[in-house]
Amino acid sequence: MTEAYKLYAIKYGTHARTAARNFMQPPDPHDAPYPIDYYVWACVSENHTVVVDTGFTKAAAESRGRDWHRCPVDSLKLVGVDSTEVTDVVITHMHYDHGGNLDRFPKATFHIQDQEMAHMTGRHMRYPVLRHSYDIEDVCSIVRELYNDRVEFHDGDTELFPGLTLHHVGGHTQGMMFVRAWTERGWVVLASDAMHLYANWLDRNPYPTVVHIGDMLEGHRKVARLADSPDHVIPGHDPRVMDRYPAPSEDLKDIVARVDLPPRGT
Repeated sequence: MTEAYKLYAIKYGTHARTAARNFMQPPDPHDAPYPIDYYVWACVSENHTVVVDTGFTKAAAESRGRDWHRCPVDSLKLVGVDSTEVTDVVITHMHYDHGGNLDRFPKATFHIQDQEMAHMTGRHMRYPVLRHSYDIEDVCSIVRELYNDRVEFHDGDTELFPGLTLHHVGGHTQGMMFVRAWTERGWVVLASDAMHLYANWLDRNPYPTVVHIGDMLEGHRKVARLADSPDHVIPGHDPRVMDRYPAPSEDLKDIVARVDLPPRGT
């Protein structure tokens, strides 16, 4: 039986930057402010709790010049999720801002695409431009979890649980995937870095950290196709998510958004 999920987008950091950093063909003016936010997500149904991505550490934030507002793992408690009890974590890809803190999930199985593990431990990592967004300590952590029998591999699209599916797209990384969840308003896609910003998709102007441009653009189309409407698409780094969707409570405004609910004003 398909279950309806509550979906929480939890903001744990930000990075002040210009538009030139976010688009392959930067819009004018190139030097206009265009910050990005950093999120983890929690999918909660009556019988399952699934965490999507695990964020970065404070040390990683400092080394890469990111603003670290709060620990992404501790922030799960804001929506009633205890990381020490979580049994399933989806790693959409292993870039530093999505695959850190694995040690904070002692009971979890980590779900990852075959191609992502092959990519981040294979020949492409000889090139600094491709390995820059990976953290070697995070890569070693998931390899250790593999040897601890705590990694589940997926080859393409699959149903993780009734009402929650995983979809491979590549593009941003070789093993990039996103999550689709059934909610009371229909199918919502947590795009993660299959779609960084609304404008990357709507303007057909992809984010410039990419392994295969064509796959990234086709990935945008797949995200849109599997969501019930544009309002059911949740990009991975867009600050507008916090503006568009309601917080669970007033004290969590600009920290947590309920993306299983309709956008404000609809």
